[in-house]
Amino acid sequence: MNTAIAPPPPGGYRRRAAGTYATPLLRLLLVAGLVVPAVLLTFAGKASAHAALTGSDPKDGAVVATAPGAVTLTFSEQVTLGKNAIRVLSPDNKRVDTGKVTDVSTKSTASYRAALRPSVPNGTYTVAWQAISADTHPVSGAFTFSVGAPSKTSAKVAGQGSSGGLVGVLYQVARYLSYAGFVLLVGGAAFVLVCWPRGASARPLQRLVVRAWLLFTASTLALLLLRTPYTGSGKLVDVFDLTGLQGVLGTKEGAALVSRLLLLGAAAVFVAVLFGAYARRGEESAAGERRDLAFGLGAGGTVVAAGLAATWSLSEHASTGIQTGLAMPVDMVHLLSVACWLGGLAALLVSLYRVPSIDAGAVGRFSALAFWSVVAVVASGVYQSWRQVGSFTALGSTTYGRLLLIKVGLVAVILAIAYFSRRWTRRLAQAPAAVVSAEAAEETGPAEPVPVAAATNTTDADTVDADKAGPDTSGTSGTSGTSGTPGASDARAAQLARQRAAVATAREKRLRDADPVRGGLRRSVLAEAAVAVAVLVAATILSDTEPGRTAEAAAKSPAGTSAAAMHHAHGPVDLSIPFDTGGPKGKGVLQFYLDPARTGADNVMHVYVNGPDGKPLDVPEVKASLTLKAHGIGPLPITPSRFAPGHWAADHVRVPIAGSWQLALTVRTSAIDETTVYKNITIG
Repeated sequence: MNTAIAPPPPGGYRRRAAGTYATPLLRLLLVAGLVVPAVLLTFAGKASAHAALTGSDPKDGAVVATAPGAVTLTFSEQVTLGKNAIRVLSPDNKRVDTGKVTDVSTKSTASYRAALRPSVPNGTYTVAWQAISADTHPVSGAFTFSVGAPSKTSAKVAGQGSSGGLVGVLYQVARYLSYAGFVLLVGGAAFVLVCWPRGASARPLQRLVVRAWLLFTASTLALLLLRTPYTGSGKLVDVFDLTGLQGVLGTKEGAALVSRLLLLGAAAVFVAVLFGAYARRGEESAAGERRDLAFGLGAGGTVVAAGLAATWSLSEHASTGIQTGLAMPVDMVHLLSVACWLGGLAALLVSLYRVPSIDAGAVGRFSALAFWSVVAVVASGVYQSWRQVGSFTALGSTTYGRLLLIKVGLVAVILAIAYFSRRWTRRLAQAPAAVVSAEAAEETGPAEPVPVAAATNTTDADTVDADKAGPDTSGTSGTSGTSGTPGASDARAAQLARQRAAVATAREKRLRDADPVRGGLRRSVLAEAAVAVAVLVAATILSDTEPGRTAEAAAKSPAGTSAAAMHHAHGPVDLSIPFDTGGPKGKGVLQFYLDPARTGADNVMHVYVNGPDGKPLDVPEVKASLTLKAHGIGPLPITPSRFAPGHWAADHVRVPIAGSWQLALTVRTSAIDETTVYKNITIG
């Protein structure tokens, strides 16, 4: 029996109509569902690498005396390498690799070797690579090494796998929608089966679960089609590449997406039975028959839901790293608990706003379900955090750690709001049940044949049609029709019955909306759902961000240190260095300028030679060189040209690797008088 709402006191409640609250608040939730994901996805930026390049032979920026027979790359974990995964480009942008990649991994390392063609000439070579990490995310990069001596290069690394751009945004949106569809589908169905079986016949709940299934299915198909451009060229047109799609189906992520689609087919059968045969078996059905059907739905639904969760657990973060045998089932528990909690919360919100009445017992049962779900979420989340972050320092020093802190903060906000929801739930359970009887109806006045559309928004089309027919103008009683025929009499009686039902429904809605307990519960649940949107976005971004443990390990490796330095720009170098060659007019100041002082061949060097009086000093020769002692690189000679008296310049100065370089400037003021001065500069 539904817990009805007691009539308002004589003085009435100081309130606003529920419809007044519902419309702007629901619109606010819709806006939050669209805006918050966009903001957080923008904050996340391009997906971080999950497998990191930890070393190479030759090393990044190395200068070797003779050409190697192959290039070897070492990663932090096993990766999948496809066609053209490793390309070695000559200074004139021609491939010098054979196109064959060999897996030379050992138990402790993940290494891959690309053979080079014979007779590779001297110069600077670019190694461009792209791969799929063990957790199915695309990674790519490039570095250079030189044979003999560095040289100019026109090599281009366009065409690397792209997880950014339009394709990247669409892929991340599809990932978010797939998570949302999973949560609403599993949580909505669990709410009906566990908390409110009578809700199976409620149209708003049926629409919620069915639309969640449609959203989940459509987003999964989108992920499958976008996978080719996401891990390949980054061009949206490649979604129609059937050859690429065939290749995707052979990968771990492709198998997971196909399995998800098959399980969604089974979920469609579950939903049809839940809102079909199960909904039609009301209280008048045999208790044992209904219980058996509920057990079958519960067992089958649990298997399907666990299978859907496994498509993430077996293909993403939980499937790589340490303790994978324990991490994957824990991750499944985490996903299912989140779905029961947040998806059930969405179902409760729909019930409070769209269903005429809901059992107080159902609200209490959901409160218990949500409590144990939160316990499971916290327990599994703590383990996952330890496994993925690795250390307390990674919480603040890595992107994954910072995002995890944001997610934890959002969950804490939901729990704080849930505290007030539980208070409203207890008050609802303690509220006295009032039955809207004929006596209560008489107190509110006789039922007037008011327009049905104005009385309620939940009437059916027949009621609206009856309203259009207008009141009876024949002067006869309600037992005779306008024409005096039995058929007309029956139609008129049915019309009056529908009008009375509409007025009763409108009265019930007014009494329900007047209840401050239900209104308070509505608002607190709506606030929880709004924050839950942001939690889902944070979870989506976390699943596509390099774990803190991996990020720290990569940063400590030589390749990681080099990459970090390459992405840290220190700006142009501007130095004033005094010199003294020991001869006549041998004293002065060297003004050195390097712009933009970054890795690559786009640097421009200027050296101004000034005398003690600050005026340009014309000297016969100026030379420069760079040495990176930490990596054994150099000295790399730089030969500037005389641009004007006292002004020497060189363009296209190549710096192969970022770091702290030693600058050596040699100035000659006569045939025999010269000196070399040294200065450490940072180039990044």
